[in-house]
Amino acid sequence: MASNAFAGLLNSSADRHSLFDDAQGIVAGSMLAVLGVTLLSSAGLLAGGTAGLAFLAHYATGFSFTFGLCFFVVNLPFYYLAFRRLGLAFTIKTFAAIALTSVLSEFISGFVSMAHVDPIAGALFGGLVIGAGMLALFRHRASLGGIGILALYIQDRLGWRAGFVQLGFDGIILALSFFVASPFIIACSVLGAIVLNLTIAINHRKDRYIAM
Repeated sequence: MASNAFAGLLNSSADRHSLFDDAQGIVAGSMLAVLGVTLLSSAGLLAGGTAGLAFLAHYATGFSFTFGLCFFVVNLPFYYLAFRRLGLAFTIKTFAAIALTSVLSEFISGFVSMAHVDPIAGALFGGLVIGAGMLALFRHRASLGGIGILALYIQDRLGWRAGFVQLGFDGIILALSFFVASPFIIACSVLGAIVLNLTIAINHRKDRYIAM
């Protein structure tokens, strides 16, 4: 019986992920997201989504907090939308991804150090790596919360590409950042957001990838 139960955790099919598949996807997606955020922050760039909201809150209030803690707290209000609109399984996996990303963000500086990252290179590589991480999470019916939850909900209900929806929200957040950063940094940050969201828009389509 125990061996059959264990085998059930590993077995996946063409239209359904196993528990092991989901766990691997969430861990890999979270690790890629943290690496991408590290590239952006090392280049002095801003982020979109809830990470960008956290950044703006920091400068607007002067309150000192770490990225990991802030990222976790800012996402709390979005769990209700995730539960009501996208289901319990999506909410649990998203909570796990956000918690893991928050924890990894607190410790990655002790393992990865980047002395210099050119802003343009940081935008290109950081945006691409975060986009790949979010793709991994989306394909296992999870997200990094916040705008990602809303983007997936809109894609499911209206058919609008999640990447383009998220790009629109990121554009608004980055536009507000003109109050706290130089035009060049804002321009590079916008480039990073474009790379990130085009990666999602081009590679994530519900009609092409249906595994749950």
